[in-house]
Amino acid sequence: MSYKTILVHIDPGKRCLVRVDVAIRLAQRHDAHLVALHAIASFEPPGYVVAEMGPALIEAQREAAAKELARSKSEFNQQVSAAGFSNVEWRSAVDDLVDAMTLHARYADLVVIGQTDASENSHVPADFPARLVLAAGRPVLMLPTVGGFPTIGKRILIAWNPSREATRAVTDAIPLLQHADSVYVMAVNPKAREHGTVPGADIGLYLARHGVRVEVKTDHGAEIDVGNELLSRAADLDVDLIVMGGYGHTRLKEWVLGGATRTILKSMTAPVLMSH
Repeated sequence: MSYKTILVHIDPGKRCLVRVDVAIRLAQRHDAHLVALHAIASFEPPGYVVAEMGPALIEAQREAAAKELARSKSEFNQQVSAAGFSNVEWRSAVDDLVDAMTLHARYADLVVIGQTDASENSHVPADFPARLVLAAGRPVLMLPTVGGFPTIGKRILIAWNPSREATRAVTDAIPLLQHADSVYVMAVNPKAREHGTVPGADIGLYLARHGVRVEVKTDHGAEIDVGNELLSRAADLDVDLIVMGGYGHTRLKEWVLGGATRTILKSMTAPVLMSH
């Protein structure tokens, strides 16, 4: 089992170079085809906006978008060339960002994006990572807004509970888990009815059959906040990847996230692979 097509999101943000570097290294490791997708929203303002702004300003904005696209493509080509990697493909789309990424993710094994950066004036909406995780049907690897990532997948923490989402995340991460030096399965406040008499034992055995070396850990406490506990444990164990299910649903056309999912998306300190 391996990743054979990896999709990376391209945007004008300053962290895009880091994201592409990670995607290239993953593609090289797995002998995968790398697809870079630059997506921007269609700029078709209503007639009254055109009248107020003037056609010249509208055209200037379109030209600026075209220049930004050309710059992003040039930077991507320079990065893959410097890495000596040629199994790549450039795509661009003028569409809703989540819709475009979701469509192209359907035909990828792994999607690489960045955590939303509130300090950056970006074309990326704040809820982009959450919406993509819940819509893509593919594992989404998210990189924090700060730091470098010389390794991803050497020391992995699995946030485990016996849910559909967590099960999907673990299965999606097997190509990374099989090559990890250390894998920790973390169960917070496990209940015997759900986890069995020895929490984590069953998922540990399942992974061992895939050749994964696993250490199971449990935390118990009435006041534990699961998301913050996972971040704390990730720091203590010095992991370079967290694997977890992405929990959420729609209500009145808005995404409602689970508590741990929301905490991790907001405060991640290590790369996170999420599946829904």
